[in-house]
Amino acid sequence: MRRATLFLSAAALAAISACSTPTVDGSPAPTSGGPSPAPSSSAGLPPDVPKVEHPIDVARFKQDPCSTLTEPLVDELLGPRAEAKRTDGAAGPSCRWSIPSTSRPVVHVIVSDFGDSGTARFYAGKGTAYKLLEPLEPIDGYPVTAYGVIDIRGQGDCSVALGTSDTQSLGISSTLSEANVGKKDPCAIAREAAIRVLATIRGGN
Repeated sequence: MRRATLFLSAAALAAISACSTPTVDGSPAPTSGGPSPAPSSSAGLPPDVPKVEHPIDVARFKQDPCSTLTEPLVDELLGPRAEAKRTDGAAGPSCRWSIPSTSRPVVHVIVSDFGDSGTARFYAGKGTAYKLLEPLEPIDGYPVTAYGVIDIRGQGDCSVALGTSDTQSLGISSTLSEANVGKKDPCAIAREAAIRVLATIRGGN
């Protein structure tokens, strides 16, 4: 069976940053299984904050954020030449995948270090800290929320928060290739990356 690069050239991918933009749109859901559940406390969440019925503990990925995507799944998103680079910033440990000698496309995953509020912190900043905040189609029951301090989707950038429990989330960002800016939805691409991240952290791939 022939393997194709999902978004390279005519479709590109992504970068992630806890303080960049987001947005998203649907695709097949990942398989289940994997890490031990994380504690969840839906009771105190505001009514508009999506709840996570089957929490996943992502703490172990803080040690190795580049393990949030397997090499075959990175190949699907960016192509076989993509390289991973770990970074550590204020938002938490992260991993950035890109093609050497190019600035775009990029996929970036952040294992958030922000409190114990999950996606609730994004909703709390709606209209103030985050000018962009849109709930996207959940992935196999796990909420996905596009967010941004400003809305830069028109520039080919989007960030989404993948809720892994009511107290934890992962940030996933996508930056399109210049050829695909205005032609592809960067939030849809970020959601495609989120599908593969969820598959990895659940142990399905």
